[in-house]
Amino acid sequence: MSIVDACRAHRGPLLADAQRLICHESPSDDRAAIEASADLVTEVVAARFSAAGIEADAERIVIDGCPHIRWRLGSGPRRVLLLAHHDTVWPLGTLQTHPFSLEGGVMRGPGCFDMVVGLAQAVHAIAALADTHGAAAVDGVTLLVTGDEEIGSLTSRELIQTEATGCDAVLVLEAAGPAGALKTARKGVSLYSVDAIGKAAHAGLEPEKGVNAAIEIALQIPRIAALADPAHGTTVTPTRLAADTTVNTVPARARVDVDVRATTAAEQRRVDKAIRSLPPELAGSRIQVGGGINRPVMERASAASLYARAVALAPAAGVECLTEIAVGGASDGNFTAGVGVPTLDGLGAVGGGAHAVDEHVLVEHIVPRTALVALLIQDLLKADAA
Repeated sequence: MSIVDACRAHRGPLLADAQRLICHESPSDDRAAIEASADLVTEVVAARFSAAGIEADAERIVIDGCPHIRWRLGSGPRRVLLLAHHDTVWPLGTLQTHPFSLEGGVMRGPGCFDMVVGLAQAVHAIAALADTHGAAAVDGVTLLVTGDEEIGSLTSRELIQTEATGCDAVLVLEAAGPAGALKTARKGVSLYSVDAIGKAAHAGLEPEKGVNAAIEIALQIPRIAALADPAHGTTVTPTRLAADTTVNTVPARARVDVDVRATTAAEQRRVDKAIRSLPPELAGSRIQVGGGINRPVMERASAASLYARAVALAPAAGVECLTEIAVGGASDGNFTAGVGVPTLDGLGAVGGGAHAVDEHVLVEHIVPRTALVALLIQDLLKADAA
């Protein structure tokens, strides 16, 4: 039986595993839900690996209360890291309004596209490779499933970087780009909170004694937005806005959150320096800046050799017309590329609607994409052994 045939045989179990995971909601900021999700992921992976004759214990790594799960397959040096996450953006109760469904070749449900199906594909690609060539065929592979990707990977970043260091390749099972494009470049991400500190006063009796933080932050927003540089692909977007405290009080504090995306490290540094240097406009007010550079830029050079391998293997996997794309969104692949390890992203589900109510996966692409991952693993391990 070929690897592709094995992946076809895994179609039913893969869909069943995806359904189980989708129907267990796992919002990043709900600790109990994430812990239960980690339990379920561990159970699902254990069953699939056991059926394929793979002996590998799940290592549960809890960092600041957030559970991540790692499987190191075989006893050889670490060569290929498969990277996924089990948290989603959807709050508990979403299944009541957007339930799981599988109709007309389209799978729907919270987190299906980002990135439950990609996680399931990683597991079944490894299992299919072991089915056809024995457990030794995946010696040197590590599967790491983190629990906080959707909120910036604050607890998992160091773990991801450490696990990637020394590997020959990282394959990221995040959702594909349009028409199944692989993601060979991602912008770097910086996240900031900009606080204006003023002075409270009664809005009716003596507003002149206050320093209005809401006005200060309103004056800062255009200055922040002006740091964008479209010619260099840099976006600087003020997002969430808040001020305290009551309707009849001059606000003593106001905040705007800022999302920055850049295509080069130099642009990240430029914006970082500028935001940290914002001067106050109102007498008596102060500016405080929190946050900073969250994910480094993932440059195409990091993915070029792996993308070439994927293109060469795509016909055998049944993937037609494989393309690439650079995207503004970031992933944990930014971290692995940032430590100098070749990284190929977007190997997961084909579909659309990430973080949106129309989130969906096109089922016809699941088997070919799973086969492509399995063939990539095999190709990389063979190259390492040569």
